[in-house]
Amino acid sequence: MIPAVVIAAGLGTRLRPLTERYAKPVLPVDGVPVLAHVLRELAAAGATRVTVVTGHLAGQVERLAGDGSGFGLEIAYARQGSPDGSAHAVHAARAEPPYLVLGADTVFAPGEIGRFATGFRQSGAAGALAVQPRPGTVELRDGRIVRVLGEGLLAAPLWAVGKAVAPYVDALPGRKPYELSTAFQAAIDAGEDVRGVEIGPTRGLTTPADLLEQNFAYLEGL
Repeated sequence: MIPAVVIAAGLGTRLRPLTERYAKPVLPVDGVPVLAHVLRELAAAGATRVTVVTGHLAGQVERLAGDGSGFGLEIAYARQGSPDGSAHAVHAARAEPPYLVLGADTVFAPGEIGRFATGFRQSGAAGALAVQPRPGTVELRDGRIVRVLGEGLLAAPLWAVGKAVAPYVDALPGRKPYELSTAFQAAIDAGEDVRGVEIGPTRGLTTPADLLEQNFAYLEGL
């Protein structure tokens, strides 16, 4: 299993006022912090080395994950000095490609991270992005992504960065905030083979109401 970078640095603006006091990755889904779900799935997929990128309320994230031994991982930390986008966060991690990138605000179904990593490895592609069979922005043609921000399938915050794509991430193309979508599109426009790998449904927290819905399922019937 290739190494992974987990982005846990965001401000969680849409979850305010909760995120004024709590870092978004430590908030629960099914009573378990989202970051714990992500780390457990990475371990189940065979990952060993993970870099967690922190920023807002970093101490909460670092106390939860620790050195990684509680999850069967080796965890290192990188600090994103300012919230300047997902590519900026990955750049701060200084990871050696190939590596995965995941958001610490999304819960993936059991086995999906491992299936994505296997799909990327078997494809021989320069990079990959997880997609779901729902309307979204990722446009594919014969399995290859031709446009990240277009009209197609829904993207999930799970990326694979190979050696040929990594320089585009490190170059921080475009303007602030520097996003992975811009970096991947630059790689695609340069002729790199970037694949869409389909995964199952994901869960996450976007608004304060989601915290109730994701932890107290019986409320749906009220």
